[in-house]
Amino acid sequence: MLDAAVATFARRGYRAASMDEIAEAAGVSKPLVYLYLNSKDDLFTACIRREAEALKAAVRAAVEPGAAADRQLWSGLLGFFEHTEAHPDGWTVLYSQARTVGEPFAAEVAVMRAEIVAFVTELIAAAARDGGASCDEALADREVAGLAHALVGAAESLAGWGAAHRGGVSGKESAATLMNFAWAGLSNLMAGRRWVPGP
Repeated sequence: MLDAAVATFARRGYRAASMDEIAEAAGVSKPLVYLYLNSKDDLFTACIRREAEALKAAVRAAVEPGAAADRQLWSGLLGFFEHTEAHPDGWTVLYSQARTVGEPFAAEVAVMRAEIVAFVTELIAAAARDGGASCDEALADREVAGLAHALVGAAESLAGWGAAHRGGVSGKESAATLMNFAWAGLSNLMAGRRWVPGP
């Protein structure tokens, strides 16, 4: 039932999708849908939660504990992009539908995003420690948090762009694009080489 709902919401959008369509796609009666989930809102929330949990699990499972910092970041990005590529309807529900329909759905996605940002923050902080980055600790923490938010935002945007170009951009290509963009800057920061604006 949730598979059918995710596919319908992704294709039609939350507002246009009907419980009749979802029941038909699932091969069940409409009353049965309402028996398990009281309303369209409840069904959409269940879809968001399932897809969010699957995405978080994919990212966490992809990261190789104990690997070099660049390898951990690469494997996390690869896990994210391969999951969004393999589950385009789920990504559409999270990225295009839930965030734009409004509350309480946007809040559900915000929770997922905050957990991914926290995980990426840990990865970047570990990379900075491993690389011996030397700067004021409070500034480092603030920078790490900012970098994590920027990286997650860039990944979301790139996955959205990739979904719009299905068949033309693989998850691995998207991960490599973002890794090349991000790691050049991160490795310089960790080595103490900072870009500064001119006078």
